[in-house]
Amino acid sequence: MIEPAPYEGLVAVLGLACVFANVTVDRKILLPFLLLVLWNVGGLISLIPFVNDSDSVTFVIISIYMGLTSMLFACLFAHDSVRRLEIMRNAYIITAVIASIIGIIGYFDLLPGAWDNFTRYNRLKSTFKDPNLFGPFAILPLLFLISGALLNGLKLRHIVAGSTILVAVLLSFSRAAWAHFIFSSMLMVALMFVATPSARFRARLASATLISIAGVAALLVAMLSVGHIGKIFQERASLTQDYDVGEGGRFTRQLESIPILLQEPNGFGPYQFHNHYGQDPHDVYINAFASYGWLGGISYAALVLVTLWIGYVTVLKRTPWQQYQIAVLATYTGVALEGFVIDTDHWRSYYLVLGLVWGLAIATINYERKNHLRAAI
Repeated sequence: MIEPAPYEGLVAVLGLACVFANVTVDRKILLPFLLLVLWNVGGLISLIPFVNDSDSVTFVIISIYMGLTSMLFACLFAHDSVRRLEIMRNAYIITAVIASIIGIIGYFDLLPGAWDNFTRYNRLKSTFKDPNLFGPFAILPLLFLISGALLNGLKLRHIVAGSTILVAVLLSFSRAAWAHFIFSSMLMVALMFVATPSARFRARLASATLISIAGVAALLVAMLSVGHIGKIFQERASLTQDYDVGEGGRFTRQLESIPILLQEPNGFGPYQFHNHYGQDPHDVYINAFASYGWLGGISYAALVLVTLWIGYVTVLKRTPWQQYQIAVLATYTGVALEGFVIDTDHWRSYYLVLGLVWGLAIATINYERKNHLRAAI
């Protein structure tokens, strides 16, 4: 709602605080950093014909800035991980609850002007630009709450917080966010099931999962009983909307763009896809090639694959932060898949999760090496 957003200034303050706190840069961060550099170099090369286009210049600057934030978060969480994770987890949950309450107030127009400011296309967006940005932002705090309930038992404040966030996600009517939540929560439970050596905890996981599914289903039924919510839900749940698959739909435009992009080493240029097709690509991987050229597209795809690889190589190692790492990796896997149906390359929450995956993977590798050294001594 404000550009630049307060977030931008606060991240700068965080970066300065990291300098004064002597936050170190681990050498293992060089691989994702190199891929981010190559991705943005591709964007700068593709920008050359459009250097007088302010939107294109801003697009590239945002990409560079976002990449730097992910590396900042990676460095931050690679050390003193548990303490910093707990601070971040609590702050993220509180933030998501506040944003959800604001969005719900807006959706039901409980205050003057709330509907106009906090909804878009009859969908909850809260303080975000778009409902499709709010929904994915709320997934990680939801997984943190679910993980905490499974490990430590249910607490009333966690039930209230989780229900509030979940209602807001449902009212965003973001199909991608719905699928992201379902997939990531199931993946998190599966990883927790595999990671635990306790047969008793596995049984508890299974029973808690069934209870949770029943609870979400009951919440959904209750919400759908409200007339206009049920109608919008039915419309959004359809997978055959003209917006998606009709003539000129986003999937049609994506298919049309691929043969052309295979002949354009520099793509269409940053933020130029909509000038060719009248809409954004709605696929972060196509957008990587369209806005950053072949160099940027390949580098971005490699970054996602390498991040998933390092995440899954380390996530099953027994560490004090494993429960957080599982929730983070499940969220990142979901958003990586969500990228096939929406542009995620300028989501601030995406770069937080990206940095978390790398920071916790580095922390796990260092933790394991220290244990091996102690055992050898």
